[in-house]
Amino acid sequence: MRPLMIAACFALTLAAMTAHAEEPAKAPAPTAAAAIPAPSATPAAAPAIKGSAETGRQLTYTCQGCHGVTGYKNAYPNYHVPKIVGQSPEYLTNALTEYKKGTRKHPTMQAQAQSFSDQDIADIAAFLSSAK
Repeated sequence: MRPLMIAACFALTLAAMTAHAEEPAKAPAPTAAAAIPAPSATPAAAPAIKGSAETGRQLTYTCQGCHGVTGYKNAYPNYHVPKIVGQSPEYLTNALTEYKKGTRKHPTMQAQAQSFSDQDIADIAAFLSSAK
């Protein structure tokens, strides 16, 4: 059974590679207009969302469970918890957005951030960056 499975995988891989190698030959020849590169359009940055510190204060209630621990250490598992009070709004917005997208890894933070809208993130950043 195993040699048959390996042969099937090899055949599928070979077929895919052959099909991929033939694709450029099937593409139409570029025209003169296509040879001239189009001017690069830089996408405009999305306008920053204005955050409300008062709303952010209400949203950060659960953050205190870890980030409010004296010495910024969590008991289990024992790891350093970053200081978030007083951080720049840009840092906080970027961190929460990356957790929300899954590009920044931490299971608890990803779960928390996925529940936030972009406005919630802006509000949280506004509050935490202005808190002392």
